[in-house]
Amino acid sequence: MDAVAGIIAAMTQALAPSPEVGLVPAPADARPLSRRGLERLDLMLLCMEALDLNGGEAMVWLSEQLGYHQLFPNRVELWKIRSHNPLRRACRRGSLAPAETDALMQILCTMADRLYPMLRTLLSSAEPAELSSQRWELFRDRLGQLLRERMNPRRSGVQTLLDPELGPPHLRHFVQSLTLAAGPGGYERLRASLMDAVG
Repeated sequence: MDAVAGIIAAMTQALAPSPEVGLVPAPADARPLSRRGLERLDLMLLCMEALDLNGGEAMVWLSEQLGYHQLFPNRVELWKIRSHNPLRRACRRGSLAPAETDALMQILCTMADRLYPMLRTLLSSAEPAELSSQRWELFRDRLGQLLRERMNPRRSGVQTLLDPELGPPHLRHFVQSLTLAAGPGGYERLRASLMDAVG
């Protein structure tokens, strides 16, 4: 397990965000995300934090590099925006402006792009079964810690993600969605999937 943790830590450092990022402008008729869309977006960001040991700091750093410093000048303001996820322990009411959700999506896509090799490794069938199992276990453990710390344990969605039998397929789906958010067209794919979310 320590060896796997070392591999992930090394990959995280090697894949540090680069300021040369091309933004895709949000559509002029952008609509607010539904509560279900906000939920999925925040959970995907949480997955990135489970994969990147410095994920929280990286998001704030990226917000400045991408020109979103006024929206997210620090971790507290970023936390306030993400707290609109209805699964959060302290959920904030109301909807987010399209500019706010667009900024979160841009940050997520940039992180997914940087961590794509790690995401691809998790999904690879060419990896030795034991090593792949260890990597998934480490990811599930870290994500589980974040879920128990930040999410409302009484919500059925949180209980499902933490369930040792029901949770893994959902987590794999999140990782697959993150790979689709990386690379050219990643932002458009992510936005379309979140806008299609029902709820």
